[in-house]
Amino acid sequence: MLFLDEMGRLQTDLCGIQLANPVIAASGTYGYGVEFATVADLNAMGGLVVKGLSREPIAGNPPPRLWETEAGMINSIGLQNIGARAFVAEKLPALHRLRTAIFANVFGYQPADYAEVIRVLEDAEGIAGYEINVSCPNTKHGGIYFSSDPALLSELVTLIRPLARRPLIVKLSPNVARIEPLAQAAEQAGADAISLVNTFVSLAIDAHSRRPRIGAGFGGLSGPAIKPIALRLVYEASQSVRIPVIGLGGIRSGEDAAEFLVAGAAAVQVGTANFWDPEAPCRIARELDRYLEKENIDNVQQLVGTLQI
Repeated sequence: MLFLDEMGRLQTDLCGIQLANPVIAASGTYGYGVEFATVADLNAMGGLVVKGLSREPIAGNPPPRLWETEAGMINSIGLQNIGARAFVAEKLPALHRLRTAIFANVFGYQPADYAEVIRVLEDAEGIAGYEINVSCPNTKHGGIYFSSDPALLSELVTLIRPLARRPLIVKLSPNVARIEPLAQAAEQAGADAISLVNTFVSLAIDAHSRRPRIGAGFGGLSGPAIKPIALRLVYEASQSVRIPVIGLGGIRSGEDAAEFLVAGAAAVQVGTANFWDPEAPCRIARELDRYLEKENIDNVQQLVGTLQI
């Protein structure tokens, strides 16, 4: 087994944050991190994004919330969380002791919600950066999704940028006609990086009951099924902006991670794989290191953006 000090070729600078490797546990798939401390070496990950944090606690959607598809998973958790203040008081102290970079995923239903969560988190220590989840309906503007309108996205990032002293990563949705305008809007409004993709809106049906298999009806599709589309979107986004791109969508091996780096990602996130292998981010980092060794690549950044089309 390779340990951090033995994987120097994986060291990554992400928005000025030093990561031991470019493999990060994705939000919504690793709880608040502390729950996984007994099943994985959290310090062997490049980073960890905690589940989405809101202004007030949210109970989430009715069950069932998960459905395993032929090549992935549909989820509709409903962004259940304990709220930003409880996170700072109850979860962050344990996370602060880790060497791994901790990113706080932030969401809201109005710009003021995001701003308030950022204010709460800014007063706390132990957070490396923020990942802004814009795949939420803007209730102030009639339910239009922040992630589908470049103007709304720009307005949101412009509002919270001055409030945050830490790097801002904007997590983009794939449920749009073109990803480039959204990526550019985030960059121009002051984002330090973007991450993509979030899940695809989907529907699973029970043919016998003639009802959805998810309690809330629709859910978000993730896992290996979406990887080819995610790779295309990461490539398109990386070609349209100068800020770093973090790629995710169906990564389950070191070679999968390498493909996203080749497509233009500076780092990757592992999500659905964590549900069947909680040690997946650590394993994938080791596999990526072995891949680099076999390919005679001295540093992982030499792989980034090398796709030839």
